Amino acid sequence: MQQSPKKAVLKPQPTLMLKNSLTIAWRRLVKHRQFSLLNILGLSTGLACAILIYCWISDELDVDKYNHNDNRIAQVLLNSPSSDGQAITTADYTPGYLAATLAKEFPEVESSTAVVGNPWHDKKGVLRSGDHAIAINAVFLTNSFFDIFTLPIIAGNKRQVLQDKNDIVISTDLAKRLFGATENLIGKTLEWSPKDYAGIYRISGVFQKPPASATMQFDLAFNYSLFLDKNQKLLDWRNNDPATFVLLRPNANLADFNRKIAGLVKNKNAEAKSTLFAQRYSDRYLHGVYENGRPQGGRIEYVRLFSLIAIFIGIIAAINFMNLSTAKAAGRIKEAGIKKVIGARRSALIGQYLAESLLLTAFAVLIALGLAALALPQFDHITGKQLHLRFDIPFIVTLLAITLVTGIGAGAWPALYCSGFKPIAGLTGRLHNSIDELWVRKGLVVFQFTLSALFIIAVLVVHRQMHWVQTKNLGYDRSHLLYFHPAFETSLPDLIREVRRTPGVLDAANFGQNITNRDGGTTDISWPGKDPAANINFTDLSIGYGFIETAGIKLTAGRSFSREYGNEKTSVIFNQAAIDIMGIKDPIGKTIHLWGSDRRIIGVAENFHFQSFHETIKPCFFECNETAFASNIMVRIAPGAEQTAIQHLSELYKAGSGGLTLEYTFLEDDFQRLYAAETRVALLARYFAALAVIISGLGLFGLAAYTAQKRQKEIGIRKVIGASTGNLMTLLSRDFLALTGLALLIAFPAAAWLMGRWLHGFAYRVPLSADIFIFAAVTTLGITIASIGWQCARAASANPIRALRAE
Repeated sequence: MQQSPKKAVLKPQPTLMLKNSLTIAWRRLVKHRQFSLLNILGLSTGLACAILIYCWISDELDVDKYNHNDNRIAQVLLNSPSSDGQAITTADYTPGYLAATLAKEFPEVESSTAVVGNPWHDKKGVLRSGDHAIAINAVFLTNSFFDIFTLPIIAGNKRQVLQDKNDIVISTDLAKRLFGATENLIGKTLEWSPKDYAGIYRISGVFQKPPASATMQFDLAFNYSLFLDKNQKLLDWRNNDPATFVLLRPNANLADFNRKIAGLVKNKNAEAKSTLFAQRYSDRYLHGVYENGRPQGGRIEYVRLFSLIAIFIGIIAAINFMNLSTAKAAGRIKEAGIKKVIGARRSALIGQYLAESLLLTAFAVLIALGLAALALPQFDHITGKQLHLRFDIPFIVTLLAITLVTGIGAGAWPALYCSGFKPIAGLTGRLHNSIDELWVRKGLVVFQFTLSALFIIAVLVVHRQMHWVQTKNLGYDRSHLLYFHPAFETSLPDLIREVRRTPGVLDAANFGQNITNRDGGTTDISWPGKDPAANINFTDLSIGYGFIETAGIKLTAGRSFSREYGNEKTSVIFNQAAIDIMGIKDPIGKTIHLWGSDRRIIGVAENFHFQSFHETIKPCFFECNETAFASNIMVRIAPGAEQTAIQHLSELYKAGSGGLTLEYTFLEDDFQRLYAAETRVALLARYFAALAVIISGLGLFGLAAYTAQKRQKEIGIRKVIGASTGNLMTLLSRDFLALTGLALLIAFPAAAWLMGRWLHGFAYRVPLSADIFIFAAVTTLGITIASIGWQCARAASANPIRALRAE
């Protein structure tokens, strides 16, 4: 019996199915271009923000990681307890002999170095080579510095540089500026002009300039032994100045090393109360804030904050994308029903929905890359960095993960839900939202607006704190003050007299340390009645005659330094915080003992901020000094006469320095640099908060359209039986307003806690007042109404006959 031939079964080819799905998806994108553009724009904008933040975070994490022995380099820090033992101050200035002592007495230390200079001190001077002169900052260090830090010596012997006190090393950049080359420079001489270090120095090495990711930037280094010779007070373990760095041996444990060095200062000086600890050097940039002698944050807080912002903005954008995709898919139920009737498999429908969603997501990611590239120059300007898109493996993997997760997440519900019903139900359109679907959708809206409200409150708090910082009375008048370092051999009194005669100049005086961010100090001070157990660090400020008047610092008692009273080297002026902590009553005329000699208190200055508002006002004193140690010149200019005064000062400077250009700095600019991180964070947060709110608004717009479409017949029936347009708008909008209200209830306590923690980093701060939260609530509700109002009004005013006839 002849068997009938078997029918051939056509199995779908995966490649062909994918091709067909992508083709159909592309056609739908083109057909519904307005919807596609709206959906892609929201997602791509959010992803572009996340990409920019990713670039910034990557750059922050790379700072100071350039050293080959990064995991073994540590900086030694000094913890000094307050007199009442209730607080501990952590500083990077250390005893002068600490580096040499660590290398000698601790086997865990392979090498150590002491560094004085930028960014710890401003040691600026003029370097001359023949007729060529350059004003430049310098540092002091030991030659072991180059054993610790990866700065290759390209000319000279690394073991022999800075062996002599008259040796210097210069960077490749400085070599090219002075000589136009980096070869054959060993043994050449350069002249340095500041008085205390004036002389002829021999080039013993040329080093590769530190990379841009290094916080320690310098072009010229002197021998640290020279600095010790000029600062004999550092031979006493009670006085501190240099930063100390160590290279630990490969088998050394940092925690064990810290336990061993903690009491070193006390061992060297029985009266000392300070302790030591070491922190990994590359961690200091991100973990540079200390509480009770331990690292408790710093810029890492901003890295974490912006990581969360990037994630949240990405999530908000993805939620919008999913909601809008879901809303659009609701209109395709009948289409899916027809496809199922004619034989389409569920897997094919799922593939179709996922293909469309992935294609949209892929377009959004590509557009986001383009937007990020276009915005990068402006982003660099805001952040003060030179960022670039790095297409490394982590970045590419992250983009692929975003594409897959967002695309599949947005297409999953339409794919599974619309493909799972019976064909007859799809053709009749009698499908109802499940409870789970409603709760997920509402939960996403609440999550979106919780984050948006959080952003709004954070921006308001940061703005208010920074505005308060900018306008707070510092205890001196920083407006119209500039300073410069004289680059020519003229006695300071004569130079100051010349400057004071300059048109547009109101007053001038010399000073040593800048009063906008002065650190350092001494515990080598005693007075009658001092508690022997007290260990108080006093910040010292070297100034010349007239500085207190020029800076606008007020005195609460006594007088300022004056030539009318002869030599004032034995006189001292304390701030009120110092007098309070010393407990001296009627201090004028009293004698204290400072640095081995008696000093007489002639005045008490009103407390002023010589550090940022992150720090409380600490005890400090002024000493009178007209040597090169206090050789910066502070100039107060008459309001409106800035251009005239600077022009005449430039001419005076050029004539006295052999043609050098005047380099000056306004004190206001120094003050702004103290809060550069906070200011940039405030500006970035403002942009990102605005984008988060806009993206959330787009999401509500899409949901309002979806809701109006789903309830159009209900709206028609209600209008027929007499419902007004206002009633219908209230009906449609109240759910959204309720969700926004719930979001605010969640956002308020979270924002209060987060911003309270941020404000805690300031010793002086604004309160978290109720008006901030009221404004955020009004703004968030206003955005909600603006987003849904048009859709609700359009649906409520539509012709009910059309709504009832709608299929």
